[in-house]
Amino acid sequence: MGNFTNVLLEVNEGIAQVTINRPDKLNALNIQTIEEIKLAFEEINDNPEVHGVIVTGSGEKAFVAGADISEIADLNSMTARKFAENGQEVFMAIENCHKPVIALVNGFALGGGCELAMACHMRVATGNAKFGQPEVNLGLIPGYGGTQRLTQLIGKAKSFELSMTGDMIDANAALSLGLINYVEEDIDSAKARCNKILNKIATKAPLAVGLVIDCVNAVFNEQENGYQTEANGFAACTKTSDFVEGTKAFLEKRKPEFKGE
Repeated sequence: MGNFTNVLLEVNEGIAQVTINRPDKLNALNIQTIEEIKLAFEEINDNPEVHGVIVTGSGEKAFVAGADISEIADLNSMTARKFAENGQEVFMAIENCHKPVIALVNGFALGGGCELAMACHMRVATGNAKFGQPEVNLGLIPGYGGTQRLTQLIGKAKSFELSMTGDMIDANAALSLGLINYVEEDIDSAKARCNKILNKIATKAPLAVGLVIDCVNAVFNEQENGYQTEANGFAACTKTSDFVEGTKAFLEKRKPEFKGE
């Protein structure tokens, strides 16, 4: 695994765990950390042994408490645009990863932390998790895709409310809004839930899983006809050996053995 300073990357039984590791800063995202997240996902994409990913934060207080304010304070209109676009590019790479990615949210997921969690395909939270986009308290708005993904996940009215008030919500409120998939009592049970989901997905056809990600993401891409993306993906599946194996196994009443081919 890569030699990182602010990110830990571990692979165990096919599941990669990316841990934001700045506990003294509540895992705040600075430019270096964003770059290391990008490099970690490049390694994950290139590793055929990895079938799923967990993104989390070190320590018990925070997933990611936000962006590093010491860097943001020095931005101007030119550098701010580049700062936002760079973060958006990295988070979009997570969203478009063809391997399922789950955010394991422990503690605060605020600002850039909430945006990182939302870039993942699913979210599992511990009971002490807190979510929010408090950028208005700094005279800012979300810059890493928060206005877009929050609206996609919880709807326009609640997205307006949270983004304009800067309010935090707890894990149960996030669950009721559809922001997260599950709430678990503690970090161990949350990780067990993540592993259970990822290991179940690993029994499915990998190429089909990747195409599901493409099609669901196409729903929110105004430049793309999602129905056409789905039809193209459906057709592409029929060219794979996994399709042959899957249909054959069904007819023979046995479990399929997918190879991602």
